[in-house]
Amino acid sequence: MGSVQIVTTILAFAITAVAVWLAVRAVMKMVAVIRLGQPDPTRFGDKGTRTKTMLAETAGHTRMLRWSVVGAAHWFVMVGFIVLSLLVLEAYFEVVSPTGGLPLVGNWAIYGLVTEWLAILGLVSILVLIAIRLRNRPTRPGGKSRFTGSTMWQGYFVEGIILAVLIMGFVIRGFKVATDHFEYPVWAAPLSHAVGGVLPNWEAGVSIAALVKIAISMTWLIVIALNVTMGVAWHRFLAFFNIFFKRDPGANVSGLGALRPMTSQGKPLDFEEADPEKDQFGVAQVEQFTWKGLLDFSTCTECGRCQSQCPAWNTGKPLSPKLLVLSLRDHAYAKAPYLLAGGGKDLTGEEKATAAQLAHMDVLALAEAEKPLIGTAEEGGIIDPDVLWSCTTCGACVEQCPVDIEHVDHIVDMRRYQVLIESSFPSEAGVMLRNLENKGNPWGAPQNTREDWTKGLDFEVPRVGEVDDFEYLFWVGCAGAFEDRAKKTTRAVATLLNEAGVKFAILGEGETCSGDPARRIGNEFVFQMLAQQNVETLNEAFEGREKSKRKIVATCPHCFNTLGNEYGQLGGEFEVVHHTQLLAHLVSTGKLTPVQPVDGGVTYHDPCYLGRHNRVFAPPREVLGTAISGELTEMPRNSERSFCCGAGGARMWMEEKIGKRINVDRVEEAMSTGAKTVAVGCPFCSTMLNDGVNGKGAGEQVEVVDVASVLLRSVKPEQAPGGTDTERLPVAG
Repeated sequence: MGSVQIVTTILAFAITAVAVWLAVRAVMKMVAVIRLGQPDPTRFGDKGTRTKTMLAETAGHTRMLRWSVVGAAHWFVMVGFIVLSLLVLEAYFEVVSPTGGLPLVGNWAIYGLVTEWLAILGLVSILVLIAIRLRNRPTRPGGKSRFTGSTMWQGYFVEGIILAVLIMGFVIRGFKVATDHFEYPVWAAPLSHAVGGVLPNWEAGVSIAALVKIAISMTWLIVIALNVTMGVAWHRFLAFFNIFFKRDPGANVSGLGALRPMTSQGKPLDFEEADPEKDQFGVAQVEQFTWKGLLDFSTCTECGRCQSQCPAWNTGKPLSPKLLVLSLRDHAYAKAPYLLAGGGKDLTGEEKATAAQLAHMDVLALAEAEKPLIGTAEEGGIIDPDVLWSCTTCGACVEQCPVDIEHVDHIVDMRRYQVLIESSFPSEAGVMLRNLENKGNPWGAPQNTREDWTKGLDFEVPRVGEVDDFEYLFWVGCAGAFEDRAKKTTRAVATLLNEAGVKFAILGEGETCSGDPARRIGNEFVFQMLAQQNVETLNEAFEGREKSKRKIVATCPHCFNTLGNEYGQLGGEFEVVHHTQLLAHLVSTGKLTPVQPVDGGVTYHDPCYLGRHNRVFAPPREVLGTAISGELTEMPRNSERSFCCGAGGARMWMEEKIGKRINVDRVEEAMSTGAKTVAVGCPFCSTMLNDGVNGKGAGEQVEVVDVASVLLRSVKPEQAPGGTDTERLPVAG
């Protein structure tokens, strides 16, 4: 070992020792902060499925590859980071000796070939990612960037480090080539040989370049160890755990569909026995999130995919799912010294720490602890109320997140506390909640008018109790029973089912609201009251039937989602289908036959709770495909990336006072296709898009109708029974 190697060895191991010590300390701090969260025992079941899903999403990049160029580039960088870590390890042998290398595999040509090409592709990929970050920088002219609000220096730093490490890898190999110490032939390492052709024959160059590579790598480790909230770097390690512990590892997208039940100390809350002084009602303090919530916040990569797809953010609202998560993350880590020292408020608001403990606590942490979780800027709040109430719970953020953060659950948990304990929510939503409690529907309509939609039909609509021989229970829903436009859809579906010979029955006055708007606004108490009533009614209607024969068809995706995904939490197990799924089946089996195609061009709007939340994309399109002339014209944002109508999350009953109206944005996109008919599969979407069309003054040019109405006009072109909303649909020649 020469004098150069002695110096490089000492320096390499010294900086490594410092980096490792700081990294261990950082990991211990992160674990301590995450463990401050509430228990969640549901995250540990079905380890086999969890492992398979984690490997598929990480090694297979199944979520990232939806964005083809970025996903492919990120895959090569990720694989390069893992595999080429061996080259960093190899550098420790090279600082000791210019001829050093990894034991066992270091002389294999195949090892040289794999690492060479991973480094080449990684180099190209990181340059692509840097170019994308620069092209989408927040300061660029025109349009919002998905990186707005991200800590840009951290992104540039991480990408710059990766680039530098890859370059130094080729420099080391180049010096080995120049000094004739390289193990691999030209075919296995062409770029390394090319670099070696221009470098001098300098043996010390290998060890010095190896030291530089180690120093760069350890500098990265030191910087991230000193910045535990640096998600753009820490997600490389945390993503594996966050994906493994996702809510439903078997689902296509975990965190969509059903909401998490309201829990206290890891157990579902029983409102008959719950005590606000002993049980946690929603989330009022950051430590009241589950440990998985705190892991979510720590894992955020600041990539901004959630932000780029969020309907609120895209229409000028203050909500960005990314910025919400980052605010909660920064608050949790700033407050952590106070919490770890024994501080915190109990459920009555009393301080847990003693005066002696408080006297020795970090002043900045104490100040952070005094900030309300929900509050305006003047109040020092972490999350502004306008941010909290802008969410439509459409799930676009959850759909797009590459590390499976469950934004919607966290937002609803904060809403629950605001509604149930603080009674703080948009005033106009209060009318809706009172109507649900007193009338059993958000419109406040008399219960004895639930069956009025059946009047004038030329066939009898059977009621449960009057007939026992029915295949489907037709869940009409509040909109379908009381809202004039939705009633036409209800009549169209009933007419089509009757035409196809499907045996169905309705509950009539026995039906009440599914509870969706109450649950998503945060009023879990009203939701459970309504849901338990419905579960009892439905169980009685299906008494004696096994689950596979307890079939329900619903026209409202919100009812469809609630009955099918959430009633199981309360003892209601049913097979629930959306009407477009049933109609597609009836058409494909020949029980409904379109005879006259609808003309004029048709586009389809995917309802969030049908498409993104429940993955029902094909059936509505199959129905439309048989009922229209020509091909369906898709909007730019469709299927998984469909844009919300603005009604979800109980926003249907709240005024949209900030920014551009979401429904107007969607209507403009629909109108840009040139289609004369906008087909929908949801009564909320129908209302919102109709309002948007009328607001644009295009009511005479563009018609918004349900898929069922399009099909009915094609199946029975000679009439529109009972006043369905098919009167204005043009038919082909």
